[in-house]
Amino acid sequence: MVLSNAYNYINVLDKAADASWVRNDVLANNIANADTPNYKRKDVQFETYLANAVAGTDSLDETVSKIDLATLESTTYTEQAGLSYRADGNNVDISTENVELAKNQIKYYTLMDSINQEFSRLKSALKTN
Repeated sequence: MVLSNAYNYINVLDKAADASWVRNDVLANNIANADTPNYKRKDVQFETYLANAVAGTDSLDETVSKIDLATLESTTYTEQAGLSYRADGNNVDISTENVELAKNQIKYYTLMDSINQEFSRLKSALKTN
């Protein structure tokens, strides 16, 4: 994490990438436990926290520069703990997990590309001065 408000876009992207990395592990764990009796699907919540942190302002730049990064931590939760798709009590649908894993991998690579672009912009700005 870069300790300056001037770099908060990078810091927010970093937090989002971290959450995506955690989600990747959670989804892989769901897939590994698809045949485990009574296992309940888990997921990661982050996007809601980010949306709440940037909501209600006119200037996204100003909001991001003042965002409290400590509030942007992902949490892992058990999804629909009382629901089971099968007689063995498991609620993991392997097809859904594979789709979510692919979607999350695309999101992660997009976030990493965005972070690289931000650093490239900073590097260009420093070279021209």
